[in-house]
Amino acid sequence: MFTKILIANRGEIACRVIKTARRMGIRTVAVYSEADAGARHVRLADEAVCIGAPPPKESYLVADRIIAAALATGAQAVHPGYGFLSENEEFAEACERNGIVFIGPPVFAIRAMGSKSEAKKLMEKAGVPLTPGYHGDKQEPEFLRQQADKIGYPVLIKAAAGGGGKGMRAVDRSEDFLDALASCKREALSSFGDQHVLIEKYLQRPRHIEIQVFGDRHGNCVYLFERDCSVQRRHQKVVEEAPAPNMPPERRAAMGKAAVDAAKAVGYVGAGTVEFIVNQDGSFYFMEMNTRLQVEHPVTEMITGLDLVEWQLKVGAGETLPLQQEQLTIRGHALEARIYAEDPDKGFLPSIGKLIHLAPPAETLHVRVDTGVEQDDEISPHYDPMIAKLIVWDETRERALARMLQALADYRVVGVSNNIGFLSRLVACPAFAQADLDTGLIERERAFLFPESVEPPAEAWLVAALAELIHDQAYAAAEAVESPDPHSPWHARDGWRLNGTARREIRLRAGETEKIVNAGYGADGFTLEFEGQTTTAAGRFTGSTELRVDLGGRRINVTVVSANERRHVFIDGVSFIFSAIDPLFHAGSGGGAEGGLTAPMPGKVIALIAAVGARVEKGAALLILEAMKMEHTIAAPAAGLVKAFHFNVGEQVSDGAELVEFVPDSK
Repeated sequence: MFTKILIANRGEIACRVIKTARRMGIRTVAVYSEADAGARHVRLADEAVCIGAPPPKESYLVADRIIAAALATGAQAVHPGYGFLSENEEFAEACERNGIVFIGPPVFAIRAMGSKSEAKKLMEKAGVPLTPGYHGDKQEPEFLRQQADKIGYPVLIKAAAGGGGKGMRAVDRSEDFLDALASCKREALSSFGDQHVLIEKYLQRPRHIEIQVFGDRHGNCVYLFERDCSVQRRHQKVVEEAPAPNMPPERRAAMGKAAVDAAKAVGYVGAGTVEFIVNQDGSFYFMEMNTRLQVEHPVTEMITGLDLVEWQLKVGAGETLPLQQEQLTIRGHALEARIYAEDPDKGFLPSIGKLIHLAPPAETLHVRVDTGVEQDDEISPHYDPMIAKLIVWDETRERALARMLQALADYRVVGVSNNIGFLSRLVACPAFAQADLDTGLIERERAFLFPESVEPPAEAWLVAALAELIHDQAYAAAEAVESPDPHSPWHARDGWRLNGTARREIRLRAGETEKIVNAGYGADGFTLEFEGQTTTAAGRFTGSTELRVDLGGRRINVTVVSANERRHVFIDGVSFIFSAIDPLFHAGSGGGAEGGLTAPMPGKVIALIAAVGARVEKGAALLILEAMKMEHTIAAPAAGLVKAFHFNVGEQVSDGAELVEFVPDSK
C-alpha cells in the first residue's frame, strides 16, 4: 500500500480523498492555486504545493507542475479526483513515465472512453445498446445538420470530449441547429479544448440511470448497483439517489451486465461509471462511460456500506477487489443534493463571495456532508461554485426523503445566493416524492418549483424586529462595560421614561416591501405592534446566531444572521432576508445609467450577437458572457435600441460592469 499520495484536485473531492487516506494511514499532498492558498483541502493535507495562478489552465490543468510536485514530495501515486485532469490520457501517461501510479484506469481505457463517438463504436462491438445518432468524425456544420434531419428532431448535440452538461444543446427544429451547434462548439472548446461533437436522438421523458463499476488488474470486474440521476437542470445533475426507484431486479441485472461488458471491452481498472438513458418502457441505451469517481458516489457508499476511495487506493496499489459480485448487497435508500452558490430565480446563475455564515446539519449515521469549504471561506469565480454535497440514508425511500427535507431545513448559508430553498421544494414536489422521474422534471414542475415571490409571514417580521431590539440592548451593555462609568443608567436601553415607557419604530424591508414594527418596552420583554395586531415578545440568543423566541406564548428556535444592513432569518426551515432601515437615512435609488445592462457575475465576453444601432425585441440575445465555464446570454429587457457595447469579444468583465448601452422604446 502507498505511504504518500498527491491529490491533483481541489475542493470537496480533495477533502473527501484526504479523509479516507488519513483513516488508512496514508499521508497526503495537496496542490493549490494562489486563489486556494487558504482553502480547506490545503489545511487538511499533510503537505501542500502551490502550482500557479487562479485560472485552472495556469494551475490545476498544468500536468507538468503536478508531476513536479509529486516528485518533489515523494508521492508514490496521484489521485485525480473528478474534473480537471481526471480523464486526461496525457496526464495519466506522464504519471507512468515518471514512475508515479495514476489512481485510475489504464491510459488505453481513458483514450477509448474519452471520445464519446469512439466509445459508441466500441460499445456497439461489445453488444451494448446504443441510442440512434451520428458519432462520426465529419464535422462540417451543414453535414451535421443533415445528419440531425435524418435522425429526426428533437436531437441532442453533445461535445465528444464533454461532461457535466457543458457543450450540450437540445435542438427542436432544423432552422435552430446551426446556432446551437456554434454555441456548443464554443463551449466545448473552452471547457475541453476539443470542439468535436456528436448528434443523438433526444428521447422524450427519459431517465438517466448510471451503473457504478469497479475493476482490478487481475481481471475481476463488478457492478455496485445503480444511481438515478434523472433530476437535472441544463444537463447537470441536481439530486441523485440509489438505488433507482421502481427498478425491477431483472432490469438491474441486465443493466449491470451491460455495464460490466462495457468495462471489460476496454480492460477497465478502478472506479468507473457507465451511464444509460432509459425510456419509460424500461429500454435502455449506452450514453457514455466516465473513467473516474463520480460526484454522486456517496449514495452508492451509503447503500453498500463501502468506501469507494478505499477501493480505489487498494486497486491502485495492485490488490484484488475486496468483494465479488455475489457478496454485494443493497441496504436502504440514499439521496444526495448538491448545495450550490447559485440563484435559482435567476436561471441558476453562480454566486460568488464570502461565506459569512455556514452551518450545515449535524452529521450522523443518517446524514453526511461532503464539503470543501468552511465559514469565512470564499466562493471564487475561478471554480465550480459547489458548497457541499448533502447525503442522507434511511431504510426506505420515503424515510430518506423525510431525512433530506429535515437536513435541508437545518442548513444555514449566508453570504452567497444558494439553492437550498429550491432543493427543499424539489424534494417536496409530489412528482419527485412519487418517483415520477425523468430528465425534464424541473421544467415540467416549474409552477411548483419556482413559485411567485411570497411576502414573509408576520412571524418572520416580528422575529426580525425582536432580534434588532435584543442586539441593540446587547450592544449597549458592551459599550457600558468599556465606558468610564459602566453603571450609569444612561447606558441602559430598557425603554424607561419618567412618565411611562418609550416606544420604538423598527423599519424593515423585504424585497420591495417596507413595513414598520412598533415596539414597546416591558419588564420581561416587549410588545410588538404589527399590521394592527399586538403580540408580546421575548427572547435571548443562545449562541452568536441562535435565538430562542417567545411570541405570544409560542416558543420557537430560530437563527438570525446579521450581514451589514441585511438580516437573514431562518424559521421553520425557510429563510427570509430583511434589510434594516435607518429612519434618519434614506439611500437614493441610484444604480448606474438608465438602460444599462450589467454583468451578473465576473466573466469574459465571447460573442456580440446584436449590432450597434439595431432595434431588437424583448428577450433578443445581445451578447454572450462566459463565466464558471458556462455560457450566459444577456438578453434585451424590453424592445428597444442597442446604442453601444462597452466591451469587445475576449475582454474580461467584473461583476456589475455595464455591458450594453440600451435604450428601451418609450411606452
